[in-house]
Amino acid sequence: MTHKLEHIRNFSIIAHIDHGKSTLADRLIQTCGGLEEREMTQQVLDNTDIERERGITIKAQTVRLEYTAKDGITYQLNLMDTPGHVDFSYEVSRSLASCEGSVLVVDSTQGVEAQTLANVYMALDNDHEIVTAINKIDLPAADPDKVKQEVEDVIGLDCSDAVECSGKSGIGTHDLLEAIVTRLPPPLEGDITKPTKALLVDSWYDIYLGVVVLVRVIDGTLKKGQKIKFMSNGATREIDRVGMFTPKKVELPEIGPGEMGFITASIKDISETNVGDTITDERSPCSDRLSGFKPSIPMVFCSFYPSDAGEFEKLRDSLGKIKLNDASLHYEMESSQALGLGFRCGFLGLLHMEIIQERLEREFDLDLIPTAPSVVYKINMTNGETIELYNPVDMPDVVKISSIEEPWIKATIMVPDEYIGGLLQLCQDRRGVQVDLTYAGDRAMLVYRLPLNEVVFDFYDRLKSISQGYASFDYELDGYGENDLVKLEIRVNEEPVDALAMIVHRASAESRGRGMCERLKDLIPRQMFKIAIQAAIGGKVIARENVSAMRKDVTAKCYGGDISRKKKLLEKQKKGKAKMRQYGNVEIPQSAFIAALKMGDG
Repeated sequence: MTHKLEHIRNFSIIAHIDHGKSTLADRLIQTCGGLEEREMTQQVLDNTDIERERGITIKAQTVRLEYTAKDGITYQLNLMDTPGHVDFSYEVSRSLASCEGSVLVVDSTQGVEAQTLANVYMALDNDHEIVTAINKIDLPAADPDKVKQEVEDVIGLDCSDAVECSGKSGIGTHDLLEAIVTRLPPPLEGDITKPTKALLVDSWYDIYLGVVVLVRVIDGTLKKGQKIKFMSNGATREIDRVGMFTPKKVELPEIGPGEMGFITASIKDISETNVGDTITDERSPCSDRLSGFKPSIPMVFCSFYPSDAGEFEKLRDSLGKIKLNDASLHYEMESSQALGLGFRCGFLGLLHMEIIQERLEREFDLDLIPTAPSVVYKINMTNGETIELYNPVDMPDVVKISSIEEPWIKATIMVPDEYIGGLLQLCQDRRGVQVDLTYAGDRAMLVYRLPLNEVVFDFYDRLKSISQGYASFDYELDGYGENDLVKLEIRVNEEPVDALAMIVHRASAESRGRGMCERLKDLIPRQMFKIAIQAAIGGKVIARENVSAMRKDVTAKCYGGDISRKKKLLEKQKKGKAKMRQYGNVEIPQSAFIAALKMGDG
């Protein structure tokens, strides 16, 4: 059954991590009869093992629901449950671009947090109408009135008509549904008589159906048997399945203007479906393409190498399939002397990197070696050129460099005021510059400029431990700044190990180098000759550790007699070891690389 345009509502649920988006979505699905009681599970839209184990949403999920309102009209609700973590903000931005309104969920025990602010501003940038829902009101610590005041003070949204609800017990679910149909606008444009025009919102690989494409139809219709064309690459396909998620897959004869659904068209080549592309009819195409989504900017780079070199092609295919599902992942091939062939990948943040690694290992059964995360630097050369440096190994000769610029971020930290001293100290230690410090009730909002290089290692863990888990953190890229940066090189037996090279601030280079040398000393197995492990900046060695040689007791056969005979034998052994060292290669086991690259202070 197709709905009139004014009876359709497309909306996203946005919130900070753990404020109850997915649980609230469960109640909406249950109330609208999307699933029967026996089919309901907790967080029904978090459909991967990783999402369930970690209790976070990684992928934005779409559901179509039918709701009969108090005015007797049956509305079609297209709901998008979005992630809350800063690393998945690209998922959120794509969801918001495909909707006209948002439901802002705020936890009545926690109040406004950093990601709440970031997501609201993103929604307002997309000209969204916003319905505020104060969640978890049935908890003993809930204080809805205080939280409403906080939303008004910090964000500036009017909360006089905010909906009080509980995703767990279902209180206020009907009030929220009424607010959605009465206060959120229908799709602004849409004409069934115009040529087909649809936005490609998302796509993923299904082993039975090929590529499944999630679409938002703007004009015209998409139906089974229709020949369609992808406008970015001109590929044409015939639709063999049209449907919607309730969240079960339900096949439909067609989807019309303003509606969301999925199509399959026996697509096997993942390069055909680009997120943000425009889909149109092959015979009567639309004249202009949709603006699509702005491309994501990777913040953190890390290389993945297969521990078995024979699995390189499998890794290439697996990355392609994940890229299809997660357009914010960037990757390109690279090779390393120590680790062989692999891929240099760009991520939106550390959690994003961790999730992609875990998905590769679980879903595609790969055994990976990741390198230390790094960021993109701008190198200003003495000849006036500026080059971008993705991998510390490719750093040009120091004499050709006039200056190095590193990326800076603007971080917003919300924290109860009793923890503020420790956080100010942490930001200071990480070369941070304070921009602002304001209070809303008993909570402080800190705004700091920080070098991204200092944040990618263990900043988030330290932040959480200092604040006992109460601080929330959000950031955005804030340009580049010049600094005294150097390339720290690790050498084993005089040979540089490219996988362990990193770019650090000169002030912290010595401690980082010493830490890495000490760690490698314990990890590299002893050889027949002495091994020197050095940390160096250019030609200057700043730290050194030795792994002593395995020695055979050559004097065991001497019993009694003159000491000079023993000395002669030891001298001969010493010469042999020196010669060995000159020609010997040190095989560093891959387990040593993995342990050395574990994120820490080394």
